[in-house]
Amino acid sequence: MTGRPPDTMTISVSEGSAKMEQDNRFLRQLDICPPEKLAFPIVVIGAGAIGSATVVTLVKMGCSLITVWDDDMLEEHNASNQLCRLDAIGRPKVEALALLTQDLTAVSIKTRPERYKGQRLEGVVIAAVDSMTSRQEVWKRARFNPAIPLLVDARMGAEVARIYTIHSSNPEEVDFYEANLYPQDEAERLPCSARAIIYCPAIVAGLIALLVKSHAMGGCLAREILLDLPTLTLISETLAHQLQPATTHVD
Repeated sequence: MTGRPPDTMTISVSEGSAKMEQDNRFLRQLDICPPEKLAFPIVVIGAGAIGSATVVTLVKMGCSLITVWDDDMLEEHNASNQLCRLDAIGRPKVEALALLTQDLTAVSIKTRPERYKGQRLEGVVIAAVDSMTSRQEVWKRARFNPAIPLLVDARMGAEVARIYTIHSSNPEEVDFYEANLYPQDEAERLPCSARAIIYCPAIVAGLIALLVKSHAMGGCLAREILLDLPTLTLISETLAHQLQPATTHVD
């Protein structure tokens, strides 16, 4: 039989090429964390220093079902400590971040250019907010919520950071987290010129990506990580039990 092959063969070749391109793109990490293991929803609340670095790192790692919340605008003083394009200054932070991730990875993230006020959430939630009040708002939704298997709360001040990783349906971890969810008036206040420098959120984002990878692969998680960059000190408390691999998202 001669003539043009059926269209189904053309589609098959196209799909095979796309799969090959993806395999090549993530070739260096396939034995560490293949991208198909990361096919579950992730919500990042806050698109500032930690949030922007975290989103870019996660997308580069292969996470593609990401939604980002933030109601702030990208200002000039943000440019030195956040991952952004300079021509995006003056735009909403979530829009600026979407442009950057599209440029770097061709992945489109979902954006919510509004303040999080208790709306419904689903998936792994990463709190990259700048106040304890905002963390408490996120926790109200996450606490004992089966739709949120994991909460990652990243806190940073200048060159010191703390990351909590909490299974929101585990009573012991809930109690531990709530003991560290203090009121806003007890939080340390730093001068505007001593709040952030780019290498700190970059390192924190890498640790968050590691935690997401461990969740996806069923590895052990550190429920608390303390990081002091000037002294190059990292202290972590690892959960004793091993976890089941994350369930991938299927449309």
